[in-house]
Amino acid sequence: MTTEGHVAALERRHQELDRQILSATQNSQTNDLQVSALKRKKLEVKDELYRLRQSAQ
Repeated sequence: MTTEGHVAALERRHQELDRQILSATQNSQTNDLQVSALKRKKLEVKDELYRLRQSAQ
């Protein structure tokens, strides 16, 4: 996979996690641990995006 393709895939994953977090916070049956796990994954994706963009410069 090219770097551009990988970045695009990570951006889609980041957006999907954002949607899941929003949905989970609106759902009264979702516990805080689940939301925290989603936020942690989103941050990991964001960090990876940052690293890839820095290495591409």
